[in-house]
Amino acid sequence: MWHNTYFIIPAVLLVAAALYAENTARRVKHVSHPKGLPGRGLSLLSAAFLAGGPGRVFDTALVRMHLAERAVVSRGGMVTITHDRPHDAVDQAIMDAVGPTRSRDIAGVRRDVMRSPAVQELGDDLAARGLMRHPDRQRAARKARRLLWIAMVDVLFFILLSFLLDDGRGDRPAGWVPVVLLAVGAITLLATRPGRGRITPAGQRQLVVMEPGTPWTPPSGLYAGMAGGALLGAIALGGLAVAGDELGNEELQEAMLGAAAQQAAAKATFGSWGSSSSSSSSSSCSSSSSSCSGSSASWCGGFSDTGSSSSCGSSSSCGSSSSSCGSSSSSCSSSSCGSSSSCGSSCGGGCGS
Repeated sequence: MWHNTYFIIPAVLLVAAALYAENTARRVKHVSHPKGLPGRGLSLLSAAFLAGGPGRVFDTALVRMHLAERAVVSRGGMVTITHDRPHDAVDQAIMDAVGPTRSRDIAGVRRDVMRSPAVQELGDDLAARGLMRHPDRQRAARKARRLLWIAMVDVLFFILLSFLLDDGRGDRPAGWVPVVLLAVGAITLLATRPGRGRITPAGQRQLVVMEPGTPWTPPSGLYAGMAGGALLGAIALGGLAVAGDELGNEELQEAMLGAAAQQAAAKATFGSWGSSSSSSSSSSCSSSSSSCSGSSASWCGGFSDTGSSSSCGSSSSCGSSSSSCGSSSSSCSSSSCGSSSSCGSSCGGGCGS
């Protein structure tokens, strides 16, 4: 009677894989805090994250600090903090990344700020509102679909095996069983097709709403009484390239573009998550919540929607900073995020986790 139970194993595997794929696909689409489109009322840094990811948030926040004379970027690419009070959590992340010496290379600051909880939470909030797809859930959904494909191949293998084991003397396995199983797998694959890119259709509509003929000036996220809101809005939506002569500081623009290019090179060398298994460091770090936190920098992948590079790159150099990285008693013997040994490096956020 083996033929009556022959396809139980592949059936169980395929049904389990199909349920898992459906569940993960539903989690990708789940919106925990639906609020509708905020129109042109989205905050400055949330708009920057939606349009360009963590890297765009850093660029926008640093230009904001520059315009308010709270930070200076030198020709050599060093960021110097000139103000003690942060405007928001991202400002605090920049100040923490720079460290107690108040001066650090821009590439290292950019890398650590992108990993910081303050920036990562912007993406989590946008995903909760249905404007972006959470990368962790997208990866789980892709893994589930791969498991479903494997289960379908397993069914085909059992079909072949049934013919090889058929001695012609007994009843053969019912032919409709594998057909039904393969149909269930194919239908599930079609129903769980992942959306393309990180930005959802609602997020795309949101960006269209914010890019009409008149320049967008963010209603929140600016310092009190500061000028340059339209310029910051343009940078948040279009990046540094759209600033042009309006920024009025070629050194700043070149240094920031150079830092982004450096991370793009690290991405090409070490992969989209900027991890290098060969570069582990034992640098001590400043006592900041953003640089030594254990949170996962899940939004550090490349944002293919906009062509921007948002990987948390890796570097074994401290640049031109000669600081001792602060007097924190916590020592980061190794980094799970590509082991950046630049001073004040991120010591806990696993970019690929």
